[in-house]
Amino acid sequence: MVNVVEAASFKTEAPRKRVLSEAVFGWLLIGPAMLFIAVIVAWPLAETVRLSFMEAGLGGEEYVGLANYEDLLESRKFHDTIVRTFYWMFLSVALKLILGLIGATLLNAAVPGRGLFRVLVMPPWVIPIAIGCIGWLWLYNGYFGILSGTMMSLGITDGPFEFLAYKQSAFYSAVVTDVWVGTPMVTLFFLAAMQGVPRDLYEAAYVDGASRWYRFRRITIPQIMPVIVSMSLLSAIFTFNSFEIIWILTEGGPRGATTTLIVDTYKTAISNFKFGEGSARAVVIVVLLGAFSLIYLFFLNKVNKYYGSGKK
Repeated sequence: MVNVVEAASFKTEAPRKRVLSEAVFGWLLIGPAMLFIAVIVAWPLAETVRLSFMEAGLGGEEYVGLANYEDLLESRKFHDTIVRTFYWMFLSVALKLILGLIGATLLNAAVPGRGLFRVLVMPPWVIPIAIGCIGWLWLYNGYFGILSGTMMSLGITDGPFEFLAYKQSAFYSAVVTDVWVGTPMVTLFFLAAMQGVPRDLYEAAYVDGASRWYRFRRITIPQIMPVIVSMSLLSAIFTFNSFEIIWILTEGGPRGATTTLIVDTYKTAISNFKFGEGSARAVVIVVLLGAFSLIYLFFLNKVNKYYGSGKK
């Protein structure tokens, strides 16, 4: 009788030990990742928030409360920078999505040399951004750049035109460079999504007499809508935080025409050694991006559900 009880007790305790060991094993697996996030993400973010309440510089720190944030709220220049940043982001992302969708559609078509064209899309995304921007610096140069030379040859301008010397031309030149860098990634993601669309849908629509535009609008777009939603959000975040392109081309000039929030934060915190004010700007960037991401996902999920419900 005792042996039976001991055996039953052993059978009931054995699974508990196995579950406990699995739980410990799971924590051991995610422990390094949690430590990495705590050290690389959480601690710098907490330190940035702390510094935003300080007047911090090379000479030390002094607690000033919300003074840094109050200065930002009262600064007309900072308000203009916010508007410029969102305009830069929306314009660049819209062009990336449009060109990426067109490029993916062309690369997905059954044309000779399709593999070569797919390879040729990669260089703007693969090469280092700094090298690509230096190439665009040469193109935008008014004296030996090919763009200015072509314009003079066609009679559009009477002399050399410095694209990066004027406010509007510098801003849109930076947008063009950012689109050139980011479009290949969007194109390849859209292409991968298009290749996952079942061919039976196209064949059935073709048999029913649907045109190419109808098939693209009623089959391709709804099927790849989750990828469009994801890529638009990711591209918006990357573009909002884009620093290298603007800094290499114009350093935020001329006269602040290309100064976005991330460039303004760098100038304040690093160039002027105003770490407290720079940290306050960084916190504002996090809040703006977080709010934008939530609103953006809300509306795009509505669009995604609309396409997925077949109400098109």
